[in-house]
Amino acid sequence: MASDQLREDLKNQFTAQLGARAFHGGWSSLLSLDPAFFSASLSLASVPRQKSHLSRKNQALISLAVDSAATHLYAPGIRAHVAEALQEGASIHEILEVIELSSTLGIHACNIGVPLLVEVLKEEGIYAEEISRPFDETQVKLKEEFTKKRGYWHTFWEDFLRLDPEFFSAYLDFSSLPWTKDINGDGKSAKGALEPKMKELVYCAFDCASTHLYVSGLKLHMKNALGYGATPQEIIEVLEIATLLSLHTAHVAAPIIEELTATGSRTGA
Repeated sequence: MASDQLREDLKNQFTAQLGARAFHGGWSSLLSLDPAFFSASLSLASVPRQKSHLSRKNQALISLAVDSAATHLYAPGIRAHVAEALQEGASIHEILEVIELSSTLGIHACNIGVPLLVEVLKEEGIYAEEISRPFDETQVKLKEEFTKKRGYWHTFWEDFLRLDPEFFSAYLDFSSLPWTKDINGDGKSAKGALEPKMKELVYCAFDCASTHLYVSGLKLHMKNALGYGATPQEIIEVLEIATLLSLHTAHVAAPIIEELTATGSRTGA
């Protein structure tokens, strides 16, 4: 059985490597129940912090993107990463922009579903006119506006725009906000809070997370990030930070195990 001294040493090591703010209830229960796995988890989580290809602030924002994505919504992590980002100098505009960017994840239902629907319609030989008609004037303008505001165009938007320009237009406004928001209200900085490279790394973070694994989006945003000046090492660090999502299995389970085994020992169960 691990000694109290070992646990104290591990907690001190945690504070030195990840900071006291990161030590939430999940880590505490894991340290109490399984110091060996706590130590291994700490070693894994510490690697990006030690290499720091991204700044501490940007690491916290990337972690926030992973934990706040609709496919995960890990509240303890959201709280910890917001606190860390603030401590490292992030503005509320930067933090909110990560939330805005991460909120675009849901559109992948259409990115995947609409081309698949078109494929099925072609196989069935039905609705040929609807799925092959050229863009009208409104659709051409929407494509141009998307390309201007978002900085790219991809073929997976083609069928979506063709079949439902109204919803596409609404999504264009929704997804473009972080790229066009005038955060200073002076009319001179209508480009959001984060630099384009960082915005693209946020997209990479939730696309690569094990709860999503959206390959075509990840490849696109890696390409965009490189175009905005990201290095391979920065992108790899995003992937490493997203990998830490797997630690949440223990962070959620350990407090439950600790509670129920403690109750059992008191009742003689």
